Amino acid sequence: MGKLQSELTDRELAEDVLADRVLGGWLGRIAGNMLGKPVERGDLWTRERIDAYLRRSGALPLTDYLPEPVDETDALALRPEWRQCVRGRIHGSCRDDDVDYAILGLDLLETHGFGFSTEEVGELWLLRLPYLQTFTAERAAYRNLASGLKPPLTATYDNPYQEWIGALIRADIFGWTCPGDPHRAAALARRDAVLSHAGNGVYGAMWAAALISAAFTAPTVRQAVEAALTVVPASCRLARTVRRVVSLHETRLSWEDTLTTVSVETAGLGWIHVVPNVAVLTAGLLYGDGDFTRTVALTVRGGLDTDSNGATAGSVAGVLTGAAAVPDRWKDPLEDTVRSAVFGFDGARISDLAARTVRLARTGTGSGLDTLPG
Repeated sequence: MGKLQSELTDRELAEDVLADRVLGGWLGRIAGNMLGKPVERGDLWTRERIDAYLRRSGALPLTDYLPEPVDETDALALRPEWRQCVRGRIHGSCRDDDVDYAILGLDLLETHGFGFSTEEVGELWLLRLPYLQTFTAERAAYRNLASGLKPPLTATYDNPYQEWIGALIRADIFGWTCPGDPHRAAALARRDAVLSHAGNGVYGAMWAAALISAAFTAPTVRQAVEAALTVVPASCRLARTVRRVVSLHETRLSWEDTLTTVSVETAGLGWIHVVPNVAVLTAGLLYGDGDFTRTVALTVRGGLDTDSNGATAGSVAGVLTGAAAVPDRWKDPLEDTVRSAVFGFDGARISDLAARTVRLARTGTGSGLDTLPG
């Protein structure tokens, strides 16, 4: 018989909490990604169209994966992967770049440690990641790498996507492995992000990594959001947009009206640009208020890059609540299995990826472990 709970040391309690929080982050990222994947086309699947789809299916309020389409028109409008992503059809996760980059980041830290260089990030992409499974800024950077360019030119040469959301979706691993140390998490995310992004594209990655790191120790999601703002320039458009959402939330404006207001203020940037997506993500987190289901549901219903935003919101919410508190309806269909285009990782166990992440967090920093709430 093992030790009684009362006999466990504070350190053991902290490590047990860490393992649950990290697994929650992995499960949340994958579940949130799966939730948003069928409607991942922000110019077509607007917030209004997503809610109309849910209303026709009797799925409002949204508390589970998306329902099957009720007619052929909706079926044709969904991404073709919808058959593996809607409720009742999920058996393990679909392959998606939002999950591939978390896996690739894990491999990066295991291979090169926390002192990795931006050049080593690029080398790992060429070794592990198929070119046709990259998109927008990442594909431009991959092409530049293959042509012999070095960072930071890989991010800036012939790359019109420098401020899009791609670097943000790669940031989770740095938050998971730096619990309670948002500034270190942001510094690692920046080193990764400058391979393919510049300006707000880099700030988005830094903000997301810091947000996830802060979620391990912050008492509330609002405080995690505030902590994440400290790692990016206060005057950048991303920080100003996050603060705008925070201020609208403080006035008790409805979630719908907050998103309507901010969408007008960020109009013209496009549905994959990092700034309007960070607005949707921040609103989902604040109005979700730490509840896993409400957080991922509101974030995906917010539209734009739904699978990326759902994934990051799920990661933050999963860290806040821990895996044990994530409802089974989100976890069970994943069957502890992840599909991935990263060479050597297809069919990996989610629990194994989380355990490997915990080992990095323990050996790589140690920061935050003694302050994790038990």
